[in-house]
Amino acid sequence: MLRQAIAPIRVGSRGAMGVPARSVWTKAHKEWRADTSPTSTISASPTNGTKTPKYKYKFLSEPATTEIIGIPFSGGQPRAGVDLGPNRLISAGLINQIAGLGWNVKYNTQQTFLDNPYNPVQAGEATEGGRKVLPDPDIGKMKKPRLVSAVCEKVAEKVGGIAEKGWLPLTLGGDHSLGLGTVAGTKSRFPDAKVIWVDAHADINTPLTTDTGNLHGCPVSFLLGLTGCDVEPFNKWVKPCLKPEDLVFIGLRDVDPAEKELLRENGIKAFSMHEVDRYGIGKVVELALQHVNPNGDKPIHLSFDVDAMDPTVAPSTGTPVRGGLTFREGHYITEAVAETGCLVGIDIMEVNPSLLDPVSIDQTVAVGCSLARAAMGETLL
Repeated sequence: MLRQAIAPIRVGSRGAMGVPARSVWTKAHKEWRADTSPTSTISASPTNGTKTPKYKYKFLSEPATTEIIGIPFSGGQPRAGVDLGPNRLISAGLINQIAGLGWNVKYNTQQTFLDNPYNPVQAGEATEGGRKVLPDPDIGKMKKPRLVSAVCEKVAEKVGGIAEKGWLPLTLGGDHSLGLGTVAGTKSRFPDAKVIWVDAHADINTPLTTDTGNLHGCPVSFLLGLTGCDVEPFNKWVKPCLKPEDLVFIGLRDVDPAEKELLRENGIKAFSMHEVDRYGIGKVVELALQHVNPNGDKPIHLSFDVDAMDPTVAPSTGTPVRGGLTFREGHYITEAVAETGCLVGIDIMEVNPSLLDPVSIDQTVAVGCSLARAAMGETLL
């Protein structure tokens, strides 16, 4: 059974704590897109005023504070609707749920990520004012490269700024191309940070190896600085910041042939579903943590794509693959990483509330919320 919210809240025409959770219809594009509201920061405090998180997060300042960054972005892949994920997670009560775990919570405007000259659905475009949208033709195989680069650069600045305050950035996507920005932001504050990437896909194609050109399949290669990634517009701001030994994958099961070669050539540790089946999730997480953080003294960035979960668990996502993590396996990963006290950044990516039926959507949103809570100290007992 899916976990219940810690502090259930009523969601009407507005979402949690007054956050607009609706979508808006744009005539020009005939699609539902994420609302640009709110336009100010919303805060929540621990529900009883004195409660603190279960674990001491050793790289964060006190009192424990998180800032949620909602990024309504779908430019790294072709399926509309993943940009609605952040609003839906917030409207499900995530702010109060995390405050119920003892965190001070801040939720900031999404508008900065929408207001981009390469974005076909800009913040100002819902009004009839309309700003000029710049063309974003393919560069080589890469689709929407200027849009993805510009948004990820803003994300990196935002995540880095939150980390500098001693707070925990919790990023809600949006598609997983945003991982380029979130990890880059974390590394700007914690250069020795390790990355645990939980995903059905390796996301390590380069601009040379990608078959589709969709950049949600390429963020890891840019972070590593692999051959073919020194290209415009990314090379104007992306500096390779991730070493192969500082990265571990969990949950892989749909990996392109070129990606398999890149993993082998660079000696990157990866635990596919084969290893999960063979050893069990407990041993896999133990081995993963031993690999990247054997002494338990390094910061950890956890980037979790919900398509790592089996489609029976999280069906409303853009690239579901059968044979994934069970509900408990996915949550064990987040719980075990939380126990280390080393978390400095969390991503919950690829929730797409426009796909499938309402029950599937609600189920996937609930999973996204509970994964975030588990990473922030929620336990079964």
